Amino acid sequence: MSKPSKLTLPAFDFQGLVEDFRTLDPKDPGLWPLLPRIVILVGLFIALLVAAWWFGWSSQLVELHAKHQQEGKLKSEWLAKKRQAVNLEAYRQQLADIDRSFGAMLRQLPSKAEMESLLIDINQAGLGRGLQFDLFKPGNEVAKDFYAEMPITIKLQGSYQDLGAFTGDIAKLSRIVTLNDVDIAAGKDNRLTMTAVAKTFRYLDEEEIAKQKLAAKAKGGRK
Repeated sequence: MSKPSKLTLPAFDFQGLVEDFRTLDPKDPGLWPLLPRIVILVGLFIALLVAAWWFGWSSQLVELHAKHQQEGKLKSEWLAKKRQAVNLEAYRQQLADIDRSFGAMLRQLPSKAEMESLLIDINQAGLGRGLQFDLFKPGNEVAKDFYAEMPITIKLQGSYQDLGAFTGDIAKLSRIVTLNDVDIAAGKDNRLTMTAVAKTFRYLDEEEIAKQKLAAKAKGGRK
């Protein structure tokens, strides 16, 4: 049985191709040999692709990529706004609840005119339990965003039960008062000495808030 003959490709005559290019008549392309015409057409096609890429397609692809990114961003924003629109009524109810809670908390803060009566209430809470005040010293106010904080250094003596009842009375006041840095030490005649910093708060009026904003603005302008 005879072996099948191997398929052989015709040899490429590079020298002949070069010679064909040398003898080309640019005035009569119709007489050019087939192979040079194919090579020239392929070269022109590649040159057109490179020119199109260089002068148009590259910038268009960059712009297309940017548009795709912008499209994704706009879709995300649209979905977020859609969710907000769907839950708009719930958000309004939540905001109303926050406003009511904030108003209730704000009402627990005394005004500037009510601070004196609050200090009297704190003092009376101790005297009403039979405690002896050795020190009752209001400090300087510290202004915050919409309220001011006033520390009051107190030192009083009494029994364990009376001191405990005093702290309970402070917690029951209609205004917010906190006891901080509490220290209790044994004294004479089975009495205890308690030192603490009572902090009370008041809301700032509109004039004080305006001054605070102007001061903050001026401080920021100096930086």
